[in-house]
Amino acid sequence: MAGNSFGDAFRITTWGESHGPAIGVVIDGCPAGIPLKKEGIQNELNRRSPGQSSITTSRKEPDKVEILAGLFDGITTGQPISLLIKNQDVDSSKYEKIKNLFRPGHADFTYLAKYGIRDYRGGGRSSARETTARVACGAVAKKILQKNKIAITGHTVQIGFIKAEKFSQKEIEKNPVRCADKKAAQKMVNEIRRAKKAGDSLGGIVEVIAKRVPPGLGEPVFDKLDADIAKAMMSLGSVKGIEIGNGFAVSSMKGSEANDELIVKSKRISTKTNHAGGIVGGISNGNDIIVRLAVKPTASIAQEQRTVNRKGRPKKINVEGRHDPCICPRIVPIAESMLALVLADHLLKQKIASIK
Repeated sequence: MAGNSFGDAFRITTWGESHGPAIGVVIDGCPAGIPLKKEGIQNELNRRSPGQSSITTSRKEPDKVEILAGLFDGITTGQPISLLIKNQDVDSSKYEKIKNLFRPGHADFTYLAKYGIRDYRGGGRSSARETTARVACGAVAKKILQKNKIAITGHTVQIGFIKAEKFSQKEIEKNPVRCADKKAAQKMVNEIRRAKKAGDSLGGIVEVIAKRVPPGLGEPVFDKLDADIAKAMMSLGSVKGIEIGNGFAVSSMKGSEANDELIVKSKRISTKTNHAGGIVGGISNGNDIIVRLAVKPTASIAQEQRTVNRKGRPKKINVEGRHDPCICPRIVPIAESMLALVLADHLLKQKIASIK
C-alpha cells in the first residue's frame, strides 16, 4: 500500500517531486459551506517558502497556489478540493555528477532499496519540497479549526545548544528563526551563520501548541489523538523524535509530580497542571495540546563526506546545490499544518462518535 494519503474523515493525498513540474494535494472530506480564499492558503505557503532570509536556501519558489476544484463562489462545496503549486526554480544540474552516489543522511539508498528506482534530482518525493502541499491543505484544515475557535501556534525553542528562555508570541514572526525569545533568536541566527560558513548544518527543537481544543477528541485504542499526532509529525523527513507535554521528562518524575490533579475552573472540569500536554488516554482533556519535535541537522552540507556508489564501492561526495543550514524555521508552519490536519480529522470524526 502506498503511503501518500493521511487522515480518515478529513483525508489528504499529496503528489509530486522536488524537481518535477509541480506538486499538489487532493483533499477529500472537507465540509461544505466553509469560506476559502486563495490568499489565505497563500499566506501559509509564504511562511514556508524558500529564500526567506540569508539563513535559508536560496532557491526562489513563489509557491503560487491554484485551486482547481472544490469551491464555488469562494465556498467549499463538500466535494474534493484540488490544489496545485508549480515548481519554477528547478536546477537539477548539481545532481548529475552525484546521481550514482548515495548522499549521507538522505533517503537515496532506502528509496532505491524499496522501489528499485529513485529520482536523484533533489531526492524526488523524499525531498522536503513535498511538504509544500501539506502546508497548502493545512491552511484548509485551519479554517475548520477556526470555526471551532481552535488556534495553533508554532515556534523554535532550540537550535544547536541555544535555547529560548522566554515566550512572547508577537516575536515569533519578527525574526528569521521564528523564536519567541528575541535575545535567543539573535544567538540562534549567529550560530546558524557560523555553521553555514563552516559548510555544516544545525538541528533543533520546534514546539507546536493548540489552544481551545475541546475535550473528547481521539479514537482509542489504536487511533488515539496523541498516536495520530506522533504519526503526523514523524512523517516529516527531518523529524527524529517527538514528545507531548512533559514527554521524556516524566521518566524522572514521581507519580505525585506527573499526575495532573483535576479541579473545577470557570465551572468546567480542568486540571491544576498540564504535564500530559492536553491528552489523557489518547483523548483531549480540554487543556492546551503541546507537542515538541526533535529536528535533525540538514543532511546536505558543503563538506566532503564518505559514501558508496550503487555498486557498493567506497567514494567521496561533495553535495552542491541550495540547502537550508537549519530547517527549524521552515519546519514551524509545516508542523502547525500537520497538527491542524490531525485535529480537523478528529473533530469531524467526533461528530459521529457521540450524539449529545
